[in-house]
Amino acid sequence: MKKTLLSFALAALSCASISAQEAAAPAAEQVPASKWKRGLFTSLTFNQISLKNWAAGGKNSFSGTWIGNAYANYKSEMATWDNTLEMGYGVMRYKGEDYQKSEDKIHISSIYGYDATRQKLFYSGLFDFKSQFGKGYKYGADTTVVSKCMSPGYISISAGMLYKPNDKLSVYLSPIAGRFTIVGDTVLSTTYGVEANEHVRSEFGATAKVTYNHPNIVKNVDYYFRGDFFANWKDHPEHIDVDIETGLNFKVNDWLTALIKVNLLFDDDIKYKEDYTDEDGNPAVRIRGARLQCKELLGFGLSFKIDK
Repeated sequence: MKKTLLSFALAALSCASISAQEAAAPAAEQVPASKWKRGLFTSLTFNQISLKNWAAGGKNSFSGTWIGNAYANYKSEMATWDNTLEMGYGVMRYKGEDYQKSEDKIHISSIYGYDATRQKLFYSGLFDFKSQFGKGYKYGADTTVVSKCMSPGYISISAGMLYKPNDKLSVYLSPIAGRFTIVGDTVLSTTYGVEANEHVRSEFGATAKVTYNHPNIVKNVDYYFRGDFFANWKDHPEHIDVDIETGLNFKVNDWLTALIKVNLLFDDDIKYKEDYTDEDGNPAVRIRGARLQCKELLGFGLSFKIDK
């Protein structure tokens, strides 16, 4: 009887051991977490004004704007690599007039960093490209083309240091930066600081890039900030070119969103052209100094977001 009980006990222990091993096996075979983090946000916003017998006056109008942003970021123990793509296109139309462009942007940025101190500081390199999809016009008595795809286009390449304490904040500084202004149509060359009949202007200087992204800064509201700065060492380095974009995304539900976006630009090479009437009463244009450019967008519409 004792031998029988002992046999049953040994058999039970064997089964328990096998079960424990089988239960532990999946844990040992778990797939390691991916070092890549990817995401996509796209929205289509609308604004319409419709008036009929409106005594206070006004004009019917319609506008629509598409925005698409994607990112693919890599992070390991010793390296970080952030890649972003920002695109946008928008049109607006007043009753009795043609459609006019209100938004047009292509922006690609890639920054790689290798750990310098095993903390939050990285040796880094940056590639940045900016342009637009289609033609832009100055509307008036005579409608003229003032921009096109790759007229202008901007390419920046630099090496420096990256401070990245977390996934929200990134600060990049470089004393060694090259920036190339490209104008495919030489008719527009002087508009963007390129010599007449030339296609490219090369600049050497210092650059800085600051990004801050805070999902749910308050409930269902995402905040973002991007600031690009460049100073030309050889030509008035005190005149710093600035490109700042900041905004808020308000999540109504999984498919509806509202957004506010502000874009500020200052480029000393882009002079302000002022229309005036000369002494003989003829229309003329005179060149003024560079001015701060500002663009605001407020919209409500459909959205789609992926984070993984």
